[in-house]
Amino acid sequence: MSTAPGTDAGDSGSLAGRLAEVTGRVAEAARDAGRDPDAITTIVVTKFHPAALVAELAELGVLDIGENRHQEAQAKAAELGDLELRWHFVGQLQSKKARQVRAYASAIHSVDRAALVDALRSDEASVDCFVQVNLTEDPGRGGVAPEALESLAEHVLETAGLRLRGLMAVAPLGEPARPAFARVRAMSERLRRLEPTASDLSMGMSHDFRDAILEGATHLRIGTAITGNRPVAG
Repeated sequence: MSTAPGTDAGDSGSLAGRLAEVTGRVAEAARDAGRDPDAITTIVVTKFHPAALVAELAELGVLDIGENRHQEAQAKAAELGDLELRWHFVGQLQSKKARQVRAYASAIHSVDRAALVDALRSDEASVDCFVQVNLTEDPGRGGVAPEALESLAEHVLETAGLRLRGLMAVAPLGEPARPAFARVRAMSERLRRLEPTASDLSMGMSHDFRDAILEGATHLRIGTAITGNRPVAG
């Protein structure tokens, strides 16, 4: 990622500075894991931040933007339609909103049930999707139970308009992240028996992305470490 002219990438208090710092930390973790930093996509999650911040990120070379809420994502995508951004929907998705999300999203990271897969079905261009796995015993956290992974993945593979990229997960609260990400990596091996190309791993956030990289993450979902603290939701 490059920084825009006139910005001070060394100022950790600026957006450009935070972006440069995270980019450096991602590269360091990738090298420590024996991986190519360019093979890792950093999605900047801009929940509650204005479209103006997304536009500033675009000036800094960021094209992959993540959003958790459909209404907010839809509005930003419409306002910034001339920037050719790649919008990643990373929040829990209601089936009734699925077709609307398809209209602007390049990728949906939270596919976790058959009803949502059915709602995303389309004879039009395919959208990338990740099956979200739940690493906790709490169904409210979102994600398919690990034992049901193959069944849901097969349903995705059989459904028109979906391109299965891999798995997404959120590390459980209150326990070390790396062992949780190692479990996702093991589940990825199961998924690749069904579809060898579905090898991507969407995992790692502001506080645990190094552990995610060490366990093979290909897509990081980083918010506050780059954007700063979120404004109060309106």
